This record gives sequence, structure tokens and C-alpha cells, in this order.
Amino acid sequence: MTISAAVSVEPHARNTLVDYAPGLVLVAVITAAAYGVRHLPFMSPLSPMILAIFVGMLFANVVGSNASASMGVSLSGKRLLRLAVALLGFQISFAQLGDIGVRGVGLAALGLFSTFLFTVWMGRLLGVDRNLSHLLAAGTSVCGASAIAAANAVTGADDEDLSYAVACITLFGTIAMFLYPFLNLLAGLPGHLYGLWVGLSVHEVAQVVGAGFQGGVQAGEIAVVTKLTRIMMLAPLVIGLSFFVSRPSRKTAGTARQTPLVPFFVIGFVVLAALNSLGIVPESVRGPIVAATPVLLTAAMAALGLGTSVSKLRQHGLPPLLLAGMASVFIAGVSFLMVSLVP
Repeated sequence: MTISAAVSVEPHARNTLVDYAPGLVLVAVITAAAYGVRHLPFMSPLSPMILAIFVGMLFANVVGSNASASMGVSLSGKRLLRLAVALLGFQISFAQLGDIGVRGVGLAALGLFSTFLFTVWMGRLLGVDRNLSHLLAAGTSVCGASAIAAANAVTGADDEDLSYAVACITLFGTIAMFLYPFLNLLAGLPGHLYGLWVGLSVHEVAQVVGAGFQGGVQAGEIAVVTKLTRIMMLAPLVIGLSFFVSRPSRKTAGTARQTPLVPFFVIGFVVLAALNSLGIVPESVRGPIVAATPVLLTAAMAALGLGTSVSKLRQHGLPPLLLAGMASVFIAGVSFLMVSLVP
């Protein structure tokens, strides 16, 4: 069976577990490797999700995978990805909004949407592919790799676009994690404002923890809560992006829209967040799901890494990297001005 034949299997074909097993096993191995690599020196600041996509890319481009693995890899990179994003809702509680107040929520919303719009606009000026601009905008404005994965579920970007976006967000988020504590020595923000600044602007949750707690326990706790508030805004952002992406397909005669206006995984995210906020889900159920969700996301990223060609990544050139850097500087600057000037 060739790769093209494996990928073109009809949706209603009766595929068996044997058909998916090689790819699922390969994804599981890459996922386990990502968790193992994290224990190496200097790797602990990187999340397993980020490491999985790089380990998958390394395996695919150096070792290569058999065509029989394509079905399981495709399943992990698409359906498993949407399931994992939906399950993130169990980690969100509306009560968290009260911890930073109306001011904090307003600043988070303003920073998020202004950064997203700035990145998309600047992407057009730099000639960056629209789908890649959307992924970079989501990753910078919301929550790094998880937001990129959610945005990719509605944009339908290539695996190379997703891998490039994750690499950019990882680079600039890691720089921010080490740079923010030193910048605050010059800025002199008190602990609670420093934590708010970090939570409003740093990309990955792990990076927020790393940078936030450098300013003390209070700063770290505020940074994490603010970051979670940004993650809560993932749903409305993806819904808006889905509407924006769907518009061109309505203008194309005879072509049905490929994605629903409100993706089902976003609905699941909101419903699970609401259930978690109401506290009606037993901890015996919620706990294992919360623990498993990062593993599922890591597996999905491993699958996307396995589908990425390094030679195609090189075709992107420097403009997307420049765009990611400009977006990171923008959200850092806007967030700093907001926490400094808004009473």
C-alpha cells in the first residue's frame, strides 16, 4: 500500500484496528520519547508537546516511516488533536476570572485580540502565507502550541506550517521566559503587576511558570491565573477564526464549506469548561482526564511532526520568523503599557 493510497481511504471504509495499529504505535513511541527527552539537561523548560513535534520531525526526515503507518498517524494528528483540545475545558473554571478581576480580564482580552489582528495584518505586509499567519497569531496571542493546534483544526494548514509555527513560538517564548526577569530589574514593576505582565504576554504555560515565579510566589500565582484567563478566550477566538476562514468557500460556486461555523471541538471545550465551573463532575472522573489531556496533545503533536518535511520548511524562508518575533515584541510591549498605565 502506498502513502497516497493509505491517505485516500474512503471515510466510510471499514478500517480495522490492524490498519491503524502501526501508526498508533509509532506515535506512542514518539510521545514517550518526548517525555524522556524532557529529562535531559536544558530540556526541562520545554513542554512535551513541543519536544514531540521536533522528535517526530527528526524521525520522519532521518529514519522515515512505512506507508502502513500513515492511517494511524493521520488519525492521531486530526481526530485525537480535536478531542484533546476539547478536553482542555476541564482545566478551566470561570471562577478563575474573579481572581484577577474585571481589569485583568479586560486587559487579557484587549492584548489577545489586538495581538492577533496585528499579526495577521503584518503577515499580509510581509507576504507570509495566510494560514501560517493565523497559526502564528493564535500561538502568540493565546497559549502557544495548544492554540496553534486549535487554530490549525479550522484553518486546515499544512503540517509544515504548523511545525514552523510551533518552532517560532517555542523560540520566542523561551527567550521571553529568560528575558522578562531581567527586563523587570529595569522596569521595577511590583510583584503583582509583573505577574500580570507575564501572564498577559508569555506564550506557553510552562514558560509563564518559569518567568512568573522568578518574581516571587505572588507574581507566579497571578501569572498562571492570568494565563488561564487567556486560554479561556481560545474558544471565541477559534469561533471567530472559523467564520473568517469559511467566508471564501461560500463565494466558490459548487463548493461546500469544509468546516462548520462553530467547530464541534470548540463546543466541547465550552461545555466541559461550564461543567467544570459548576463543580458537578466528580474528581475521580475529572482528575484522570486532566492528567491524560497533555499526553493526548503530545501524541497529536508527535503525529504532526511525523508528517512534516524539513525541505518544505526551508521554503518558508525568514519572513514568518520575522513575523513571529514582531508579534512577540508587540504583545510584550502592549501588555507592559497596559499594566503600567491602566489603573
